Amino acid sequence: MENFKFEKLRIWKSAMDFGEQIFILSKDFPKEEMYNLSSQILRASDSIALNIAEGATGQSNAEFNRFIGYSLRSLAEVVACLHKAIRRNYITNEVFSKIYNNAFVLMNSIAAFRNTLKPKAIKKG
Repeated sequence: MENFKFEKLRIWKSAMDFGEQIFILSKDFPKEEMYNLSSQILRASDSIALNIAEGATGQSNAEFNRFIGYSLRSLAEVVACLHKAIRRNYITNEVFSKIYNNAFVLMNSIAAFRNTLKPKAIKKG
């Protein structure tokens, strides 16, 4: 079922999938990270899709644009957490590269969508 506007958005579906990748990844972090890095990366990855959904229910493209910006910031936060995870040897270079590349693709998709929300410039003359 797709009764809500955001459920039809490819970027929302991709963000949901990405969040599940991070959820699975974080399960292998050490237990002492449960309230630190694990919690942070999970909240940030969930915020990507949640902000897309929240923005889609807004009253204007300007408001939606603002929430898309929050999604992009959350994605950047996930990437920073991935850097922490690899520095602490919680993930392999291979896992880092795979998820980092997925984050990059998602970032580009969200940014491209965001560009569709901006008002078009009117040419004079």
